[in-house]
Amino acid sequence: MPTDNLPAEKLDIGWRRPVTDAELVELTRSHGGNAEPGWWDQIRNHSLGWVTARSESGHLLGFVNVAWDGGDHAFLIDTKTRPSHQRGGLGTAVVRRAVEETRAAGCEWLFVDFEPHLEQFYLDSCGFRPTAAGLIRLTDD
Repeated sequence: MPTDNLPAEKLDIGWRRPVTDAELVELTRSHGGNAEPGWWDQIRNHSLGWVTARSESGHLLGFVNVAWDGGDHAFLIDTKTRPSHQRGGLGTAVVRRAVEETRAAGCEWLFVDFEPHLEQFYLDSCGFRPTAAGLIRLTDD
């Protein structure tokens, strides 16, 4: 995996490494996201795994979660990169690690959905391909 765009600091990109709810809430809020304390503790058990990216000092810089159906289908969700490390290859490296680990777990398919402004990231940088899908909004907000 090319890492020439990654920050000069040494990064630790790991699969299923410990990460706390508080760290993920802080990472989400660092880029303007809305995260309620306790969300990670609620969903962790539904995950095939997750990828964390940490600085040498242990600061959480990136994250992605891989939820699954217990069989062939996995779902990439909650991709997050600290604003200071965006557009340098870290997000791509985290997603690629998730793809590798999901493949190694025996899944046949890895899905991701995204907003239009993230199309270049997921399709061009991460290697996903477009596909027809359906969506129903279940809330009014």
